[in-house]
Amino acid sequence: MIELIKYVISSFAEHPDEVIYDVKEEGKTVNVTVTLNQGDMGKVIGRQGKLAKALRTLVRAGSQKENKKYNVEIRERGEE
Repeated sequence: MIELIKYVISSFAEHPDEVIYDVKEEGKTVNVTVTLNQGDMGKVIGRQGKLAKALRTLVRAGSQKENKKYNVEIRERGEE
């Protein structure tokens, strides 16, 4: 599932080599924090968050097979 997230993000990010993925697994919940450059935020999130919502929908549908819940959070570099 992480590979799917990386593929989608790298397809839209202008600087895919600078994207940081932080994956923390707690039981059946997997928290994925994606940290992007400021310039890539708009491209990855999309207008009105449509791209980010679509990514979360894909991950939710695929994660049912693994019997895990994935939470995807998209952050800007420097944001705490």
